[in-house]
Amino acid sequence: MVKRLPTAMYRLIGVVGTSRSVTRLHPHLYRLTGGRGPFGRNFGVLNIIVSTVGRKTGKPRDVPLYAFPDGNLLVVIGSNAGDDREPAWVGNLRATPDVHVQVGRERRAVRAREAEGEERARLWALAANGYPGYELYRSMTDRHIPVVVLERRLEGDR
Repeated sequence: MVKRLPTAMYRLIGVVGTSRSVTRLHPHLYRLTGGRGPFGRNFGVLNIIVSTVGRKTGKPRDVPLYAFPDGNLLVVIGSNAGDDREPAWVGNLRATPDVHVQVGRERRAVRAREAEGEERARLWALAANGYPGYELYRSMTDRHIPVVVLERRLEGDR
């Protein structure tokens, strides 16, 4: 388990990390640096960029997210820093699950799905162990927080 930070720090990380300026600027800096330094890891947690399509606009969307490797899978959490609104990227992945992620300099084709049952509990524990702020975020909302699994796929797979 990573060293726990004070509750106020997790709140600040959540507010800053979900701010419009960070979510717009971070993907560009991530690609520019190849995901090195503070753009590739924060607080020991892997950062990735998920490239999806807006379900309402049809426009490309790049979302910086914390990711937790589980074998060949990547796990991302739809916490929205404890906000009662679900992050838009979760709905985008439900509408169009075949997307791409950038991990460092590598771009991967993946298929997104929501974990359920025992798998969800195990993956939640994996993520909360890597970033304890998720437990705070869960306590801040009555909303079910999605645990999303990103599985590699071949580029032509549908």
